[in-house]
Amino acid sequence: MSQFLSKCLLSVAAAVCMVSPAMADEKVNKAMSALKQELAAEGKPRLEGDQLYFGSGKINGDFKIVDKITAKHGGTATLFVKEGNNYIRRSTNVMKAGQRAVGTPLDPSGPAKAAIDSGKPFYGPVDILGKIFQTGYEPIVNDSGATIGIYYVGYSLE
Repeated sequence: MSQFLSKCLLSVAAAVCMVSPAMADEKVNKAMSALKQELAAEGKPRLEGDQLYFGSGKINGDFKIVDKITAKHGGTATLFVKEGNNYIRRSTNVMKAGQRAVGTPLDPSGPAKAAIDSGKPFYGPVDILGKIFQTGYEPIVNDSGATIGIYYVGYSLE
C-alpha cells in the first residue's frame, strides 16, 4: 500500500482525508484548461473507427500536444479514445516500463471511468499504473453529444 494511502487510512477522518494541497488542484485545473484550449484550436473532435481527430489532425500516436502541455505545466497528459466500453490511451506521456503507455486502458473499475460513463468529469486521486496521481478527467464529446474519448491531466503524489 502506498505511503499516501496508508496516511489516509490511518487518519481519524479518513473519509475527508485531503489528497493534495490546493495548489495541486490549481495545477490540474490550469493544465486541463490548457489541454482543452490547444485541442479546440485544432478543430472539433470526431472519431473515425478507433482514430481520434481534432479538426483534420489525427491524435492517435501524435504526442505533440500532450508533450506541449507537460512542458508548460508539468505533470502528465493523455488523450483516450473510446473503443467499445473501454477508453484506451492513444496520445500520452504517462510512462510504463520506460515507454509511453499507448494502448493501455483506463481502469475499467475506477472512479474516473464511472464518472465519464455518466457524462461527468472526474477530479481526484487515482492509481495510474501503480502510482497515485492527483488527476482531472473530462469527456471528449462529438457534435452529437456522444462521449468519444477523455481528456486527462495529472500530477504524481508520490
